[in-house]
Amino acid sequence: MSQIIRIGMDTSKYIFVLHGVDATEQVVLRKKLSRRQVLEFFAKLPPTVIGMEACGASQYWARELSRLGHEVRLMAPQLVKPYVMRNKNDGRDAEGLCEAMSRPSMRFVPVKTAEQQAALMLMGVRDGLIARRAQLTNTIRGHAAEYGLIAPKGLDAIEPLLARIAQDETLPALARELFVVLGRERVRLEGELEAVEAKLMAWHRGDATGRRLAQIPSVGPIVATALVMKTPDPGAFRSGRHFAAWLGLTPKDHSTAGKTRLGKITRAGDEDLRRLLVVGATAVIQQARRGRGHHSRWLLALIKRKPPLAAVALANKVARIAWKLMVTGESYDAARLNAATTGTA
Repeated sequence: MSQIIRIGMDTSKYIFVLHGVDATEQVVLRKKLSRRQVLEFFAKLPPTVIGMEACGASQYWARELSRLGHEVRLMAPQLVKPYVMRNKNDGRDAEGLCEAMSRPSMRFVPVKTAEQQAALMLMGVRDGLIARRAQLTNTIRGHAAEYGLIAPKGLDAIEPLLARIAQDETLPALARELFVVLGRERVRLEGELEAVEAKLMAWHRGDATGRRLAQIPSVGPIVATALVMKTPDPGAFRSGRHFAAWLGLTPKDHSTAGKTRLGKITRAGDEDLRRLLVVGATAVIQQARRGRGHHSRWLLALIKRKPPLAAVALANKVARIAWKLMVTGESYDAARLNAATTGTA
């Protein structure tokens, strides 16, 4: 068999399909492996380049195959799709991966270490606990409303509501017992969330890059930590504008025939990171509208000129500033940035 220079590997839970080519781009490998055969097969193969989609478990396989001396390249599924021919199946997917990774313009997803993956897991667990807390809070409010008991907005109003329910003798005994169960579950969730956030803050305090990013207005410890965790290789982006585009904070381009047509933001990249940046920008804009704090002339003019777009525009600028600080190792200089009238970083 000719020397394999490139292998596309379509992954799943149990079945893995390989498609390999040699230096003349001739197909020299078409093979289907079970999960237990993968590492055994690649351990016997001379070092080569392996392409996979950046999907579930891909980071694990990338680390394992790299230990065997291979070079692993992960690609976003949406970038691989154009190279998959019709009549989609596992073999065609592997062939499309092999072709996509050969393109000079292809962008690759950095392979994360086990420690980086654990840090990302910390963010994911926190988001899951917050979602479950919101669900449980809404459940308590919904059941209480069926008995005519309501409470103001906010998490702080739930404890007084549960206290009122416990003292209300008109409620059926079964209902009061079930509210106690919901209350205990809420207390447990709050305790777990506090423990996870304490670990997250400890991670942030121990990371120099995150501390520098937290100096940017609208970027707190959570956003700074998310930026560091989700961007292990900021140097992979040619500029801050490319980084903002990767986050989906730039408008869709529908231009043709010399006419520029820009639409809504693309919503590409990491949804959670984009959401955090926009939420942080919204908080800064609310303060600016109330006349609190010191803000750049660019932001104040933008709020007056295009209020609906101000949050996304500020999030875009913050993303570019964050990329600059991550790449250069510099600290945030508010005086220099506020002096700029164009709003660029």
